[in-house]
Amino acid sequence: MNPENPDNLELENQKTAITHIAVFEYRHSGQEKIAGIKRYGHDIEICRTINIEQPLPNFIPEPEDFIDDNFKADLVLCFIKHPDLADYIASICRRKGIPIIASGTKTENALTPFTCCGLGRHSGLGAYGKQFGVPEFEVDLEDGLISAIRIERGASCGATWKAAAKVIGLPVAEALPVIGREVQYFCAADPSAFDPISGKSSLHYAGHVHIKALRKAVDNAGS
Repeated sequence: MNPENPDNLELENQKTAITHIAVFEYRHSGQEKIAGIKRYGHDIEICRTINIEQPLPNFIPEPEDFIDDNFKADLVLCFIKHPDLADYIASICRRKGIPIIASGTKTENALTPFTCCGLGRHSGLGAYGKQFGVPEFEVDLEDGLISAIRIERGASCGATWKAAAKVIGLPVAEALPVIGREVQYFCAADPSAFDPISGKSSLHYAGHVHIKALRKAVDNAGS
């Protein structure tokens, strides 16, 4: 920076910090999320991807044989469902002071939303937390129709953006069920996955949170 040019200082202060993310996945289980983050996100860099290909035993007494702890990141996304490995990754992140999101798991010391579109707003998640999680919309209404929709926050798999395009031009009463249905078509969650305790399906949950978000946006536009 040239100290004689104060404009350089102003521009430097306006720069947005990049959030560096490390991804842990099993047999490329996070690829749809990675693709969605790259396409719809900004100020985010996937700095490292650790993919495990080999078959995993039911019990892993030495998870360090599968996971290398030599990584740096501002945030970790864990798409490995095996509890021994997920818990081990979370313990590493805790030691390193790195927040970790492990959607759809019961991993201790991690944020564990039911789906990627179930992540609430939390401090310390950088650009990722601002752009991805529970969907947030702004809409324009014209003669009872949705004439425009802006996505402030959505699912990292990209389903929010794809589904939102389907409701433009629709009456509100029709748009609400449409966005719920379309999100389920595009959702990356396993359609057969049901939580045995709550009985909730990941797909149904994703549809519900998008309907709720669109209804809130419509109410705000009407007021």
